[in-house]
Amino acid sequence: MACNWPRGYQVVKTRSDLSLGLLPAPGAPPAEWHVAEGLVDYEAALAVMAARAAAIAQGKARELIWLVEHPPLYTAGTSARPQELIAARFPVYTAGRGGQFTYHGPGQRVGYVMLDLKRRAPDVRRFVATLEEWIIRTLSAFAVRGERRDDRIGVWVRRPDKGAGAFEDKIAAIGIRVQRWVTLHGFALNVAPDLSHFSGIVPCGIAEPRYGITSLADLGRQVAMAEVDRALRTEFEPVFGATVDADAHTVASTENSSPRRRNAKSSERAAR
Repeated sequence: MACNWPRGYQVVKTRSDLSLGLLPAPGAPPAEWHVAEGLVDYEAALAVMAARAAAIAQGKARELIWLVEHPPLYTAGTSARPQELIAARFPVYTAGRGGQFTYHGPGQRVGYVMLDLKRRAPDVRRFVATLEEWIIRTLSAFAVRGERRDDRIGVWVRRPDKGAGAFEDKIAAIGIRVQRWVTLHGFALNVAPDLSHFSGIVPCGIAEPRYGITSLADLGRQVAMAEVDRALRTEFEPVFGATVDADAHTVASTENSSPRRRNAKSSERAAR
């Protein structure tokens, strides 16, 4: 997941001029919703996304929201710089999404969002802003005020408890890819991950000391993942439209189909 706008898209000076919401056209089928069980291998997830996005673009499959947890790993986006990989404590994968390095692991809800923007609005900036709005609304269900920033993608929480100096922590990262106007990747929301695992990278390329990483647990919200999933679905529908449960066999059969191993080639590319 990323911190910067995808290459080729100009950063707007203010988010207030962006329209929020990407509802489908009237009569369009609802997006499918699937929550994975257990930890999902990262390579398997990439394969599932690629196949599903191609099918969506061809009109052969419905849009899909796929919620997963991964084993501990780092991913490198298209703007990742070798010096931002401080210590490869975990497997490192080339992700193909925008942004720099980020961490995924247990206790973090990753949402892979596969939507057809042609059927909604072919506006990538609006899509990213709506993803942020979805997460902000979800956090409000747990009495956490998330905010977007003009120059930093993702969802941020002010931390006055850390002292003077306008400290802010990121609680949700966003990184996307768009192929044939179908979106891939999505967001990573920190529910209760081991935050020390972020120390092996410069998360999203942001090294300023006043910007950190937080989670619901770090903020004193002891929330079960199932509760977060319910809030995510509740808040998704007002901004993206109705959902239906996916056929379990559609996604589940491939969730753990690949070995959980280090991708040596991806790690080498990311570290160069």
